[in-house]
Amino acid sequence: MASSFLSFSLLFITVYTADGFMEFYETRCEFNSSKLEDIRYIRSYIYNKLEYVRFDSVVGKHVGYTEFGVKNAADWNNNPSILAGENAQRETYCLNNIGIWYPNVLTKSVKPYVRLHSETPSAGKHPSMLVCSVYSFYPKQIIVKWVRDGQEVTSDVTSTDKMADADWYYQIHSHLEYTPRSGEKISCKVEHASLSEPLYTDWDPSLPESERNKIAIGASGLILGLILSLAGFIYYKRKSRGRILVPNN
Repeated sequence: MASSFLSFSLLFITVYTADGFMEFYETRCEFNSSKLEDIRYIRSYIYNKLEYVRFDSVVGKHVGYTEFGVKNAADWNNNPSILAGENAQRETYCLNNIGIWYPNVLTKSVKPYVRLHSETPSAGKHPSMLVCSVYSFYPKQIIVKWVRDGQEVTSDVTSTDKMADADWYYQIHSHLEYTPRSGEKISCKVEHASLSEPLYTDWDPSLPESERNKIAIGASGLILGLILSLAGFIYYKRKSRGRILVPNN
């Protein structure tokens, strides 16, 4: 799986209470490895939610985006010490931080948890819909596919975007609309960096999940009823033993 372009940011805020507006700058390191040549350093200056000037290590100088930003960029680019300091940040700031992040966070991976279930489609849709929900995986890059009788399914498949879960984890949900066929085998196939081989989760069509829930609830109610009946019978028998029978004249 190809590595993606990652980003590490640190936000520095400098507040100027001029008419209630705020000015701050954001420092960002974009990279796809821990090598210096694969690192890009960007510092953006923002006032009242508008970026007005930026330094980009790829460009090697400041670039202004507003009239005020163009003026600042020209002044800073004509100052050798400022320009040299910004160019040095790619190594002094980004390289050091990325060297910490790569071995401790970015090279780690967490296996996904997969749940396969059915949903009742709305009127006018296909008779059946399966949902493959994949939770708690890291890193973000993942491939979710449907396989039917050994063949990959490419039609009637929709997926959500990869969504942030919690604590760096992600989740994604893939939907398959289909018409059930007797004896078929449908599986959800997941490929991820944490897996040495694709993870297959097979769908068991023997009983819909809603029906299994109804049976489980009914069985629980039946067992509870039997327990209460038995308890009542035992109580009745014990009370009966303590009675004194008086014969009728």
